[in-house]
Amino acid sequence: MINKIILLLIILLTIFRASFLIINNDYKCDKKSIEGVITNIKKDENKTVLDVKENDLYRITVYKNLSYNLGDTIQVFGIFEVAPSNTVFNLFNYKNYLLSKNIKFISKNPKTKLIKKNKSIMYFMKNKMFNHINKLSTKSYLFSFVLGDNSYMDEGLKTNIRNLGISHLFSISGMHVALILFVINLLFKKNKYKELINIIFLFLFLFLTNYTESLERCFLFILLSFFNRKLKLNLSSVYILIISACILIFINPFIIYSIGFIFSFTITYFMLISKNILTGNYFIKLVKSSFICYLASIPVLATNFFKINLLTPFYNVIFIPIVSFIIFPLGLLTFFISPLNIVYEKVVYLFEKLVLVFGNINVFNIILGKPSVLLITLYYLFLYLSLKKNNKYLLVFIIVFIININIKYFIKKPFITYLDVGQGDSSIIVFPRGKAIIIDTGGLYNSTYSIAENKIIPYLNSYGISKIDAVILTHGDFDHMGEAINLVNNFKVEKVIFNCGEFNNLESKLIKVLDKKKIKYYGCIKKIDNLYFLQTKEYNNENENSNVIYTELNGYKFMFMGDAGVEKEKDILDKYNISDIDVLKVGHHGSKTSSGKDFIGEINPKYSVISVGKNNRYGHPNKEVLNNLNNSKIYRTDKQGSIMFKIKNNKLNIENCSP
Repeated sequence: MINKIILLLIILLTIFRASFLIINNDYKCDKKSIEGVITNIKKDENKTVLDVKENDLYRITVYKNLSYNLGDTIQVFGIFEVAPSNTVFNLFNYKNYLLSKNIKFISKNPKTKLIKKNKSIMYFMKNKMFNHINKLSTKSYLFSFVLGDNSYMDEGLKTNIRNLGISHLFSISGMHVALILFVINLLFKKNKYKELINIIFLFLFLFLTNYTESLERCFLFILLSFFNRKLKLNLSSVYILIISACILIFINPFIIYSIGFIFSFTITYFMLISKNILTGNYFIKLVKSSFICYLASIPVLATNFFKINLLTPFYNVIFIPIVSFIIFPLGLLTFFISPLNIVYEKVVYLFEKLVLVFGNINVFNIILGKPSVLLITLYYLFLYLSLKKNNKYLLVFIIVFIININIKYFIKKPFITYLDVGQGDSSIIVFPRGKAIIIDTGGLYNSTYSIAENKIIPYLNSYGISKIDAVILTHGDFDHMGEAINLVNNFKVEKVIFNCGEFNNLESKLIKVLDKKKIKYYGCIKKIDNLYFLQTKEYNNENENSNVIYTELNGYKFMFMGDAGVEKEKDILDKYNISDIDVLKVGHHGSKTSSGKDFIGEINPKYSVISVGKNNRYGHPNKEVLNNLNNSKIYRTDKQGSIMFKIKNNKLNIENCSP
């Protein structure tokens, strides 16, 4: 009873402290230079990323190859600021990610100066290991297994591994630590200090792997278990695990934003409470543990990636033995015996082929959407009761799971999101029961970054949406439809709507893809669902031929201008009787060629949204346009990030995702 009271007090104290620090996290840095030790480094051909420790930890990015080593003391001259948050709702938050690593500030392309070379034995060892691994062709696997850094792995391979649900096999976890400790215990089995040797080794390993969350959990769990036995505290493994989590959160409250931390503790917790179930031979235990780990990980996967693979338990049964008994041990041997790299290359090649084969099976990928806190709580409650108490709760657990799979059908009111896509346009209308229409896709010139794959698709997935009913392209400029091919290649699209006029080269390329995929497409239409296309005439340029779209949702009027200019605006006023627009998607990113004074005065928008890139070279939005919109409340994607208009209780609620 006393143990429970103490544990409760520890939890409450941790929650109170973490909440206070997270709420009051308005960090600012007015320094012009810092002097600190390099604690982490990553280089490629064009870029060097350094973590520099002064009093705080700084992430420094320099766009050239620097010759520094770990442990070197350098001076950095530049602008230091807090990393930006996500500007699209529900997606990856870079600021929180860095804070979870205890990195408070970033600086891009500052000047650096070496103060003194490394003299630390620990960093000397780490540099030797780093340089040794870097020379080997299989370095991505060795960095992952020896130094706990999987950032060197190919992005395509990482995506396939994540889609299979086996990412945990490529971060240093309890499974890997158990194998290493098994070897150490064999070497020191007659030494009465072997437990202390294990703890010292894990502490050194923590330093070498830059304090990865899963290894921190292992270290604390083993350390607290040691004291639990020595002091005869009689704490259960579950209590020790919870105390370990509280210690890490107490040290750095932002660690709760780390997916690795959440995965590690959640899965370990449910494995511990399932000890009575995990019986039988190795294969049966493997099947049971894979299934329990899978169930425990679903809310984490749904919250961060919005989808799961129903075959993940099957894949774990296949890949856990392969990684545990072949890939991981052979990787460690290769680290110590470099000539084995030739053999390891062949093994890794076969492994990657196997991952690719299973990765191409997409039929069992299920879009879940981002679950609410209530749904997550209910899920874990009934999973706990099903595993720990009684199987009769399994039915309720399954019902909660099914609700999450069909989360899009619980969307009752429409909402419109104007996505931050930089210097471009992309708006998404979501109707009740998850029907979705996209107006423009955005597109970044001379960039390999895919807006479709990194913003549009994940955003739709976060609401459980797995299909676009219509992609409407206002016109054929790259910043409005440059991502259309990526979108139709990576997502289910029912139909595509073009504007009036001849197809340009970009539109023609898209049509070839649509024909190949047998996706229907139309041009110069007047209406789709309750969206009206304000057609006037054909013009002699692409911008004036933009689809201008008008719609009413629950009595609120929305208008999307594309890049239509003042000539088309005048023709719209002559042909249509439109006034008192609630939300205007401002034409041509606020360029002076659009949003004429007469037009704005006539339609009288209450709110105006300008989709524009930060510090863009065009000088958008134009001051004259801003003056014309003076009576309207203006929202800008470069300042407010993505902007969402929700209709709830017959009121228009506005949210933004500020960087």
